[in-house]
Amino acid sequence: MKVDRLEIEPDPRTVLDAARETAAAGCDGFWVAETKHDPFVALSRVAGTVDLDLGTAIAVAFARNPMTVAVQANDLHLLSGGRFQLGLGSQVEPHVTKRFGMPWSHPAARMREFVLAVRAIWHSWATGERLRFRGEFYAHTLMTPFFDPGPNPHGAPPVWLAGVGALMTEVAGEVGDGFLCHDFTTERYLREVTLPALARGRARAGRPLAGLGISGPSLVACTDEDVAAVRRRIAFYGSTPSYRKVLDLHGWGDLHEELHRLSRRSRWDDMAGLVTDEVLHAFAVVGTPAEARAELTRRYGDVVTRVAAPVLRTG
Repeated sequence: MKVDRLEIEPDPRTVLDAARETAAAGCDGFWVAETKHDPFVALSRVAGTVDLDLGTAIAVAFARNPMTVAVQANDLHLLSGGRFQLGLGSQVEPHVTKRFGMPWSHPAARMREFVLAVRAIWHSWATGERLRFRGEFYAHTLMTPFFDPGPNPHGAPPVWLAGVGALMTEVAGEVGDGFLCHDFTTERYLREVTLPALARGRARAGRPLAGLGISGPSLVACTDEDVAAVRRRIAFYGSTPSYRKVLDLHGWGDLHEELHRLSRRSRWDDMAGLVTDEVLHAFAVVGTPAEARAELTRRYGDVVTRVAAPVLRTG
């Protein structure tokens, strides 16, 4: 199991220092999220300077289109010497429609087509074949030599998809090279819901589950400050209707109702207090870096290929 660092707020002014700290700590990869900053811009500051796998975890697919993502990912794969991994997620409907002002419909089917479109664009560049992608949501049929970067000497980047619900998870198994577990995932949810959905998707594509990369849940708290921050994140995720299914599996549906009610009143500071120790420890690993690494391995080591967490030294 590879151990990566996930940078939640990859400020482009400081992200290079964070990546160097990650390499010095003996980690295998450096992944960045899309929150307050653009993940592609952040990784462009890092690519080619550290000996690490680099990835987006995640970039919001539906805030963009397949062509822009294909270009950005191709460039980062070039800059990183073939170390870039494209991690995509859908986000939830209110953010896509109200924050990004983009269309929303049939997210699982749209994500499947999005990935197929990106791969078709890369294939056109790699082979010189005419670009002829037509789908329900996206159409890409024009690629003139002036805009064609040609074959990437490192090939195409691996595509990792994030998901929580079964339909999106099945899509990841079908068309993805890897799956990024959402932070709002417990060990029980991973084993009882996520893995079977991934297996169904892989079977649809005629491939075994064993060939799919899986990055496991990564909520880790090593200090009291971390614990407070993790409680806030669990409360935020738990208030989202799309993620209620995780709480329902544990019999905690009432917690979602209360968190959702408080979120609609913008009582964000009150929500973390509803996250009990039982809920905290179901979602997060709490302990010293060494203890956290051991617990992550115990929980997920037999099913995941890597996990993204704060810097956990390997020595």
